[in-house]
Amino acid sequence: MNLIVAVDRNWAIGNKNKLLNSIPEDMKFFRTTTTGKVVIMGRKTLESFPGGQPLKKRLNIVISKNPDYHVKDAVVVPNIQAALDAAKDYDTRDVYVIGGESIYRQMLPYCDVAHVTKMDYAYEADTWFPNLDQDEEWEMVAQSEEKTYFDLEYEFDLYVRKTSYDRMKDYIREHCMD
Repeated sequence: MNLIVAVDRNWAIGNKNKLLNSIPEDMKFFRTTTTGKVVIMGRKTLESFPGGQPLKKRLNIVISKNPDYHVKDAVVVPNIQAALDAAKDYDTRDVYVIGGESIYRQMLPYCDVAHVTKMDYAYEADTWFPNLDQDEEWEMVAQSEEKTYFDLEYEFDLYVRKTSYDRMKDYIREHCMD
């Protein structure tokens, strides 16, 4: 399973239920990477989307503890195990965890690949992603050249869980950045 996230230099991911920044190239990468795939998210992440609507051309699995929570064109489940069950018929390489903080932390042990957009700026934030550079289980296997959006420098990094590296070699070759 994959996860996809944009972080600042302190691994912050959001503030007041909003992304820290909206970089067009990152948004395009997210869209092209996840379209036609399965995305798993928490309720707050879904509600942060335009109109609080599920992402088009994807199977949206939304985790909410509220048994009365329903969303048109999404599968709503009560917990992580139910989300894993809802995605079990799909190739794990086609399943992406997309946030927020609590869902990332709970789903991280089930993921083998992390697509991380790193922004070289420290934003005011109230949610963070675990720092994979300090996690001995993860290794960065690819890094794009530095890019710039106005005055913001950023890069695309690909991390792989070390225990999954051998079985993920083909996937890494297909998804490595220049």
